[in-house]
Amino acid sequence: MTRVIIVRHGQSTYNIEKRIQGRTDASTISEKGRNQASLTGKALSNIQFNAIYSSPLRRAKETADIIHSELTNNSGSAVPQTSDKLLEIDLPLWEKILSADVKQKFAEDYRTWKERPHELRMLVPETEGTREHFPVLALYEQAREFWQEILSRHQGQTILIVGHNGINRALLGTALSISPSRYHCIQQSNCGISVLNFSGGLGEPVQLESMNQTQHLGETLPSLRPNHQGVRLLLVRHGETEWNRQGRFQGQIDIPLNDNGRLQAQKAGEFLKQVAIDFAVSSSMLRPKETAEIILEHHKSVKLDLLDGLREISHGLWEGKFEKEIEQEYPGELERWRTIPDKVQMPEGENLQQVCDRTLVAWQSIVETAISNQLQTGLVVAHDATNKTLLCHVLGLSSENFWNFRQGNGAISVIDYPSGLDGLPVLEAMNITAHLGGGVLDKTAAGAL
Repeated sequence: MTRVIIVRHGQSTYNIEKRIQGRTDASTISEKGRNQASLTGKALSNIQFNAIYSSPLRRAKETADIIHSELTNNSGSAVPQTSDKLLEIDLPLWEKILSADVKQKFAEDYRTWKERPHELRMLVPETEGTREHFPVLALYEQAREFWQEILSRHQGQTILIVGHNGINRALLGTALSISPSRYHCIQQSNCGISVLNFSGGLGEPVQLESMNQTQHLGETLPSLRPNHQGVRLLLVRHGETEWNRQGRFQGQIDIPLNDNGRLQAQKAGEFLKQVAIDFAVSSSMLRPKETAEIILEHHKSVKLDLLDGLREISHGLWEGKFEKEIEQEYPGELERWRTIPDKVQMPEGENLQQVCDRTLVAWQSIVETAISNQLQTGLVVAHDATNKTLLCHVLGLSSENFWNFRQGNGAISVIDYPSGLDGLPVLEAMNITAHLGGGVLDKTAAGAL
């Protein structure tokens, strides 16, 4: 496995001024940005990196240098080197201009940028006429080239990448097969940490272990965007059960939490206790219901609603069995489940399309009810498979990408609908497990992929 940790640079002077940066090197890292980089270095200090790559632009390069200086075992970690393949998105006609002015002066293009980013086209003046430039599509191609170069060079190693908002989104997008049309559906906060696990090269199985962690910066959750007029959903996987611990398939057998699962729920509750939760929904099964009830001990006035549509996948005749028993009784089917999950029909159970159909009906009803009642933040507690199908939906992926997402017991993901039902959802953070004591990496269960 090749582990790649991706960090966005610390706050820059242009971030503060709300100016478009692109590839200009005019902005520098702010005092707050330097502090963010230092805290990020401390959070990563126990990880030994075989290579560190950063964009050559000053705001990223300085962030990488500060992070490197904080690595306690940096004698064993590589020195940061720059790569032009990590340069920020190229927006030549907008660089250095205030975002508000771009919105006004380039109204039509700005709307395209926000709603259909893959279609944004710029005609860039050059000495011999004009050049047609598609910024987001060009950035995705640049990201693909970076992966192809780096993954073969660092097979089985751990590497750190320090980039920018745009290139980091493109790196995640190309790794996970997310369309450039969903460019704005991935959030990257200043010094947010994301973790990708590659089994091989680009196009081979890859897992997003976590995305946009900001807890090391003192932020419980990424802040809401200005003009946020929709709903924020905190998607939680239930705490551990005894069958989770044993590696036994549970599906729709109603196994309760074990002591560790209750402790995970308590830690999630502590973590979210300062967050204003307006409503709460859970799968109707015991393990998510109990997880939700423990979290809501800090939010006594919030009533818990139960939805059958959020129940775990029915594994049918696999339920109650260990992997070795399933392999004996259904030879080759476990391997198919691990590699082509969307093609597997559980014997006397469900397939992923069925799970997706019922889960999305439940999810849409949650979003619609919250928006119509002007509720801002909701807790949704469900299961591994239901959460993964929801994450695929949020990022415009099909069920074949089911294994691309990790969901630890007691982990929290944050999904915003900043423009209500009219706009696309935004994955603000995924699989936050810092409250469970593992630091940056998810220690809730064995196995990386």
